[in-house]
Amino acid sequence: MKWWQRLKTNPLAQFGAGILLLFYLVVIAANFVAPYSPYESQLNASLLPPTQIYWYDQKGQWIGPHVYPTTQGPVDIETGKREINLDKSQPSPVRFFVPGEPYKILGIIPFDRHLFGTVGAGKINLLGTDEQARDQFSRLVHGGRVSLSIGLVGIMISFPLGMIFGGISGYFGGWLDSLIMRIVEVLMTIPGLYLLVALAAVLPPQISSTQRFLLIVVIISFISWAGLARVIRGQVLSIKEQQFVQASRAIGASPLYIITRHVLPQTATYLIISATLAIPSFIISESVLSLIGLGIQPPDPSWGNLLSSATNASILVLQPWLIWPPAILIILTVLAFNLLGDGLRDALDPRSIQR
Repeated sequence: MKWWQRLKTNPLAQFGAGILLLFYLVVIAANFVAPYSPYESQLNASLLPPTQIYWYDQKGQWIGPHVYPTTQGPVDIETGKREINLDKSQPSPVRFFVPGEPYKILGIIPFDRHLFGTVGAGKINLLGTDEQARDQFSRLVHGGRVSLSIGLVGIMISFPLGMIFGGISGYFGGWLDSLIMRIVEVLMTIPGLYLLVALAAVLPPQISSTQRFLLIVVIISFISWAGLARVIRGQVLSIKEQQFVQASRAIGASPLYIITRHVLPQTATYLIISATLAIPSFIISESVLSLIGLGIQPPDPSWGNLLSSATNASILVLQPWLIWPPAILIILTVLAFNLLGDGLRDALDPRSIQR
């Protein structure tokens, strides 16, 4: 049975792949899915709870899904909670494909339709609003672009480095192998999280979030390729003794040709599985840095800095809708990558037995 057929019979791997497909489609179409701008503050609407959707008007007549303009009232001194004021004289219907803030599809085609929204003065905040009165759902969707892309960009940098240095080290051996492996051992002794914190802390405060994002990716990638290079070296040491490699040498093929066309492709199975399992580590690293204020900086959203409000005890107790959604999304993403990676490992292993 082919590996694809084995993968299709693994429900956990299918669940992981489905979750990831959904998440990536949503963040790719973030401007369309999010009803509002992640930077837009609503008038007198800070720390609003998730919007309640109504179906009947004040007279008890069914008029379809709608919301009312909502504002924050004064704080109750005893409980610390804010009063919620609803203007029920202005029902705002909830609709799909409503016009809203304009944006460009693929950065080219002007468009102003959003997946859902309201018609009227009322706003629909599915996950409430933050301290700056910004829609939390919109910020969560746009923040996924950073958190989900950092892993892909990271492996695009770290994996070629690991493949190249591991392949060269294993194929040529000798002093070159010793030199590369000593560098690898030094890099593997560096505590990744502490290095990230130290380097992120000394970054100049005036750099943009995009520049900070790229620096974080480069730093994480630089310290994560060493382990891969060591494993690739071990595999190349075995593969280079195979008959097809010896035949290529006999006909005069160059070492670079043999490594890229014959040796490294034999490690594809391991690379696919490792890439799937490595992406969560990049996501967690970005989330931790952003959580402690050294990653992506507000007002630009990421799942990590959306969690930074968890450091405020009052928000943790009184506004849990600001904490749980990004935390759950990070957990689901990491779990989905691990399930898919385990499924790929079982499906691509020629010794696996179909149960």
